[in-house]
Amino acid sequence: MDCSFLRLAPIKVEIVRYDPLAVIFRNVIGDGEIEIMQNISLPNLTISRVQDPATGEAVLTKYRISKNAWINEKSHAIVEQLYKRLRLMTNLNMTSAEPFQMGNYGIGGQYEPHFDFSRDFEAVNSTKGHQNMGIGNRIATVLIYLSTPEKGGFTIFNQIKTIAKPTKHDALFWYNLWRSGKGDIRTMHAACPVLLGDKWVSNSWIHERGQEFIRPCGLDPSIQERYVGDLGGPEPKKYPNISPYCKEGLYCE
Repeated sequence: MDCSFLRLAPIKVEIVRYDPLAVIFRNVIGDGEIEIMQNISLPNLTISRVQDPATGEAVLTKYRISKNAWINEKSHAIVEQLYKRLRLMTNLNMTSAEPFQMGNYGIGGQYEPHFDFSRDFEAVNSTKGHQNMGIGNRIATVLIYLSTPEKGGFTIFNQIKTIAKPTKHDALFWYNLWRSGKGDIRTMHAACPVLLGDKWVSNSWIHERGQEFIRPCGLDPSIQERYVGDLGGPEPKKYPNISPYCKEGLYCE
């Protein structure tokens, strides 16, 4: 990404998996910011619910054991700054992002395998789900780790056998949709049970609206990003992605 701010203050990125792309941004939030976000959300924590795919209603389930609360940029200046930081990290437009979901998992807290995006049958049957916000589906997820559990609490992508260890100050990022807008079922993921200690996280779900020219649909729907921000510009004439045959990142003629 060609961003002057990131040239001055680069963010460390670790690629967890290439296909589908999942990365960890290292040290993206400070202790003071974490404390403020936790203090804001503590009075509002309630038992977490999930969206019923048939009705769109938020319902209690046995497969999600945690508490959550919602905060936005009006909650505190720190939250507004974090939105701006995520814009730089992800190269995505944050105007269509949902409020931050603060999550707290105690011992035994977990969230069994699920998708973050809405599937086609959910969009048809539901009238109250997030797919009816008028901002499209959830194109990407940012999962910020606000604490490090003593044991357990890993994030796993069960279909592609990929694991991310929750580490305080870091953020896990992945795309939920193919560039065509179709949901990528390989992004099914889960929060493993916390065995010792507790786990704090904050989710940001970014939607499709406003990403049309940032993450355009390519000529070949099977081609995906090799890094965050890849494919953000016009495609080469000969190769639909940055080709290994092109030297120094130049377009092939």
